[in-house]
Amino acid sequence: MEIWNLVFMQYQIDNVRSKVDFDITGELPKKNIDTGLGMERLAMILQDVENMYETDQVRPVIDKAAALSGREYTSAESAEDPHHTDDVRMRVVADHIRSSLMLIADGVTPSNEGRGYVLRRLIRRAVRSMRLLGVEKACLPELLPASRDAMKGVYPIVETDFDRISRIAYAEEKAFLRTIASGTARLEDAVKDSKAAGQPLSGADAFALHDTYGFPIDLTLEMAEEAGLKVDEPEFRKLMLEQRQRAQADAKGKKGSHADLSAFQELLSAGETVFTGYTELTGESKVRGILAGGRKVSQASTGEEIELVLAETPFYAEAGGQAADTGLITGDGFVVEVLDVQRPVKGLSVHKAIVREGEIGADSLVQAAVDRERRHAAEQAHTGTHIVHAALHQILGPEALQRGSFNKAGYLRFDFAWGEGLSPATRSEIEEVSNIAIRNNYRVETKVMGLAEAKALGAMALFGENYGNEVRVVEIDGAWSRELCGGTHVENTSLIGSLSLLGEQSVGSGNRRVEAFVGMDAFRHLAAERALVTELTEMLKVPSGLLADRIATTLTKLKTAEKELERLRKEQLTAAAAQLVGTAKDAAGVKVIAHDAGQVSGADDLRGLALDLRTRLGSEPAAVAVAGVSNDRPVILIATNEAARAAGVKAGALVRLAAGILGGGGGGKDDVAQGGGTDATKVGAALAAVVDAITRR
Repeated sequence: MEIWNLVFMQYQIDNVRSKVDFDITGELPKKNIDTGLGMERLAMILQDVENMYETDQVRPVIDKAAALSGREYTSAESAEDPHHTDDVRMRVVADHIRSSLMLIADGVTPSNEGRGYVLRRLIRRAVRSMRLLGVEKACLPELLPASRDAMKGVYPIVETDFDRISRIAYAEEKAFLRTIASGTARLEDAVKDSKAAGQPLSGADAFALHDTYGFPIDLTLEMAEEAGLKVDEPEFRKLMLEQRQRAQADAKGKKGSHADLSAFQELLSAGETVFTGYTELTGESKVRGILAGGRKVSQASTGEEIELVLAETPFYAEAGGQAADTGLITGDGFVVEVLDVQRPVKGLSVHKAIVREGEIGADSLVQAAVDRERRHAAEQAHTGTHIVHAALHQILGPEALQRGSFNKAGYLRFDFAWGEGLSPATRSEIEEVSNIAIRNNYRVETKVMGLAEAKALGAMALFGENYGNEVRVVEIDGAWSRELCGGTHVENTSLIGSLSLLGEQSVGSGNRRVEAFVGMDAFRHLAAERALVTELTEMLKVPSGLLADRIATTLTKLKTAEKELERLRKEQLTAAAAQLVGTAKDAAGVKVIAHDAGQVSGADDLRGLALDLRTRLGSEPAAVAVAGVSNDRPVILIATNEAARAAGVKAGALVRLAAGILGGGGGGKDDVAQGGGTDATKVGAALAAVVDAITRR
């Protein structure tokens, strides 16, 4: 085994066609020796172990994986050895766990892009390997500390920062286990069907697993391969492309409703739209172009919907998560209401508008006026978004990175990287930190500088965004919040008024979302909640401080009462069954009970009654059809005994007949089947049709 090599750098080459086919153009002006030492291979030799996975920094994880799985690690090197497969899986686990530990320690968090995706793949592959070893529960809480203890002597950060590292890793494993639980059954069914048909797993099945269950294609490929199947990747890629194209078409439709982009490009060739809205909300301008129905027109009259381009505009075009401005554009004899502003092509602001009065021409001089109240409310929300981002960093840590945002007048939502739900206490703390920042009247400043300078200052940028060489940096109290941002903001945080968190939820694996009201909308929200609390305290005759306890007590009593009602209902059905046996009619040698149970709580009531009646009718050919109405919709259940089925009476076929009359559908097995519909007035007709079908069979 090579553990050390020396490469003597001597020649300069060109026209490289392959690693062995190239032209030597002469000797290097400065020759050197490149020395490469395989440190882990050297450790393997010095520690006298069979391979690199068994050195002192990796073997402890293998041992832990073996203990968790109950499998033996044997150092098997040959694929012919029955232990080889398990050994390879344990090595995968050990290597990937250590790599994940070090990546997270270095600041990487799981995501769907770049290095974050590499980390996600490593964690998921380690978890999958443990499942293949028979461990289906969360295993990282056992494996990660083993790797930490092996590595901390050389990398102390893995111990000092372990709380953060473990929180990220455990959340990723938890999310992945949910994905596996929800999608594995669907994948197994698809694999079974594909094998039966002698075909690869279809791209449509792979796409459904990805789109519905969050199964990444690499996991589908891996699991399909384990089952001896290939996947129709070209079809999967085609469906993914179609989905992206639909999303892009929707986005383009929003940015330029009817217009061909060529019309916008023509307008852009005359120069970019100058945005004046950072410093003023009104201003004079000139119309540079009018589009109606996707084509340039010379004028537009009252009632026409148009897309309007101005030379300068104070109207903010939707960008960076901030909603567009609205307002009025007026001139000599015309009034145009601006409903939205978009940038279908970079550098061009297009006002989606409707002519309210008069006639506007393509060269008209205009007065543009932004709705001041709406703009101020939007600025409150946008600055509030930056505050929430800073609060998340303060409370959760720097790994709570922005994944997207949207803010409009009085409302904001903020998506961030995080693997688990926030506790009520954490949500309350985020809200408190945000409102303290608002109360402290921090100054909000904007600065224009080079991108490199902004990054050197530590300004946060949205991952994946393209920034020019010159950027706009928005600071709140200096370094407390410093972000690249092209949006508009209030001058001081106190102008926001207040911020009220509405809730927090998952928006995909490893991503969470918080929503909030700001300003007057926050006040109205809190006022509405206060009114609701007042109403409840008056209704329940209890002080507000005891309201939660009283509601909990009331709900407990309600659940107890519902259980009692359910018990009584089942007793009534059982009692009715004894009487219904006597109503059985002979239908060509088959005892048949067709009963309308009226209002029922659900199909389970009918199932219990039908099975009870079938038992009571004995071993002679018998069929039971019971129907009822639940939530204003008819339900029917049919049960047959073995003798009836031998005589050709099949529950599934009868249910389909009855459900068709009820205006719906159904199905099931020959012994028990269930259906439903939309027309509750046809219950009697459906039951009669069942009896008639049994008679005429």
